[in-house]
Amino acid sequence: MSSLTVSIVRTRVANTASVSAAFTRLGYTSCLIDTAQEVEYADYVVLPGVGSFAAGMEAIRSHNLVEPIMKRVSAGRPTLAICLGMQLLCESSEESPGVKGLGVLRCEARRFNKPSLRVPQFGWNTVAAEPGTSALASGHAYFANSYCIEQPPPSWLCAATMYGTKFVAAIERGSVVACQFHPELSGGYGAGLLQRWLTMSKEAQSCSRVV
Repeated sequence: MSSLTVSIVRTRVANTASVSAAFTRLGYTSCLIDTAQEVEYADYVVLPGVGSFAAGMEAIRSHNLVEPIMKRVSAGRPTLAICLGMQLLCESSEESPGVKGLGVLRCEARRFNKPSLRVPQFGWNTVAAEPGTSALASGHAYFANSYCIEQPPPSWLCAATMYGTKFVAAIERGSVVACQFHPELSGGYGAGLLQRWLTMSKEAQSCSRVV
C-alpha cells in the first residue's frame, strides 16, 4: 500500500465508497474530508458528485468549500472532479436556474436536448482524447448523466465523446482533471486515468520542490 493518501470531498451527493474503492484497488489509501482547511492543504483532492446541481452547490457552500476549491484549481494543485463534480466547476447549469456554480469553467452545463435520446444516459461511450493530454487517453468510459458541457473551455485540453451530439467527456490543465464519466466505474480504462493523474501530479509536485 502506497503512503500517498487521496482526499475525497464528502459532498453528501456522491457515492464516495466506490471512489475510495477504486483508489484502494490501485494500492492507495483515501480519506474523506469536509473542511475548508482540509480541502486547501490536502495533497490530492477528489470532488465527486451525483444528483442535482443545486444540491451539490448547497453541500459545498454549507461547508464553506467554495473558496478553497477555487483556490486549488486556480493554483493548479492536484484536483480531480467527477461527474456532477465536473459540472459544479461551471458557472451554472440548466438543471438549476439561478444557482451559481463555482465558476472555474466559463460555461454552462446543458441538458441533452434531442427528443430521441434517453435521458439520463446510462452506459459506455467511446472517449477520444486530443493530442498532448497527460492524464486523459482514448478508450471507453461509463457515463450516467443528463447534463453536459458542450464545448471545451478555453485553455483546457479535452477528450470528447458522443451521445446524440458531441460533448466534453473530460478536460485537463496541469494537475487538474475533470471527467463527466465515472472513472471509478470504468474498469481498466478508468483505473488507468486515476493512476496517470496521481503519477503526473506527484511528478509535477516533485519538480516544483526541486525548482
